[in-house]
Amino acid sequence: MSSHIPFNFDNSYTRLPERFYERITPIPVSQPKIILFNKDLSEALGINLSSIPQMERVGYFSGNIPPVGSIPIAQAYAGHQFGNFNILGDGRAVLLGEHLTPLSERFDIQLKGSGRTSFSRRGDGRAALAPMLREYIISEAMYHLGIPTTRSLAVTTTGEKIMRDGLQQGAILTRVASSHIRVGTFELLAAKKDIDGLKILADYAIARHFPSIENTEDKYLNFLYAVIDRQASLISKWLQVGFIHGVMNTDNMAISGETIDYGPCAFMDVYDPQTVFSSIDHDGRYAYGNQAYIAQWNLARFAEALLPLFHHQIDKAIPLAEEAVDKFSSLFQGYWLNGMRYKLGLANEERDDKDLIQSLLQWMHKHKLDYTRIFRAISMGEFTLESEQSFSNGEFIAWGKRWKNRLGQGGLSIEESYRMMRSSNPALIPRNYLVEESLEAATDNGDFSKLERLLSALSEPYMDRPQYKDLSEVPSKNNHSYQTFCGT
Repeated sequence: MSSHIPFNFDNSYTRLPERFYERITPIPVSQPKIILFNKDLSEALGINLSSIPQMERVGYFSGNIPPVGSIPIAQAYAGHQFGNFNILGDGRAVLLGEHLTPLSERFDIQLKGSGRTSFSRRGDGRAALAPMLREYIISEAMYHLGIPTTRSLAVTTTGEKIMRDGLQQGAILTRVASSHIRVGTFELLAAKKDIDGLKILADYAIARHFPSIENTEDKYLNFLYAVIDRQASLISKWLQVGFIHGVMNTDNMAISGETIDYGPCAFMDVYDPQTVFSSIDHDGRYAYGNQAYIAQWNLARFAEALLPLFHHQIDKAIPLAEEAVDKFSSLFQGYWLNGMRYKLGLANEERDDKDLIQSLLQWMHKHKLDYTRIFRAISMGEFTLESEQSFSNGEFIAWGKRWKNRLGQGGLSIEESYRMMRSSNPALIPRNYLVEESLEAATDNGDFSKLERLLSALSEPYMDRPQYKDLSEVPSKNNHSYQTFCGT
């Protein structure tokens, strides 16, 4: 065993009541191998593995060797899954501990796919390689797009096969998060009428994520408002880049305001608010255009869980919660409008901005145009591209005159407006066909070159780099039949 200790664990969650989690040891695997490692993230976290022997390093990321200072646990929580309440918990994930960076920032280090826990129900507690690689790709893409997200530190194959749709390679993802406290964590305590537990968890979450409200009056109500604000901002950012989470259950909504649990997620190509990629979302509950509505629905469940903390009389607590949840719509609209203004280079606010934005989106929807491609082309001033005949459309020409007239009213120079647009409209996103091609090459042939190239390109998504021009190509046809799957 090396004398060097790469992690600086604190484990504050284990100082909470033991009914919040179970202590557990990851189940060892036979032949682990690290196949992806996020060096940039490791350096940012202050995790130095250079002096750690390879076998020991692999042991950390496979669950075979508990790192010094870790207290592995599986967290308990509940959740509304497609609107139905269930008692859940970490059925195949183990939280190794909370790593403190050199700047004293606190991050959970979790192994996903590390084996059965008492929360596994009938599952095997393992994960397949392809979904773990997908989470690595998409979470890193989201980070570089500037969207709050969990991140991926490593993917480790286990040397074992697991049964999903046939036999597949097993793998473990090392996930880094501000915390794994979810709306569903509070729902579990509320369902058990554990008011003391609710208060303990709320105090912990406030101290960890919202310390500025810790000593305020009505801090629990302020806690609700703070979470609502972060979610309104987060969901607006999803929509601005065409991201579809795919399974916005309440156990997949993090109190921290980070995007978490990348299952059947994907990016929209052709603009259509009804876009759904998840194979199990038959009614479009989590469609692109429904995400703000669902976020508010989830937050209403969060508010319900916190009711006993707002006032000891429920009939007085309910109006306080309702008023807070009702604020979500205006907060979301404000964040979304400002983000869309940036995408169009508008530096100030004007009354008709929403109509200007909606007119462009309606035109894109009507003509089945690629969301990312159109916004990037506008930000580059490319209105005569032969490949984009839509710009010669009379509707767009009329819209363009309105937009250019509005562009001159913001106090910025035209060049400053275009710079704003180029920093808000990505040249590259992890398009579904690119993700699938890279996953297929990696899982079927052991060829990681496509995946590594895609990750490199996505590390600077707002830059036009000639060597990655082919990765910005729009699919030849809109693939409405494309599906993503749960079971990650």
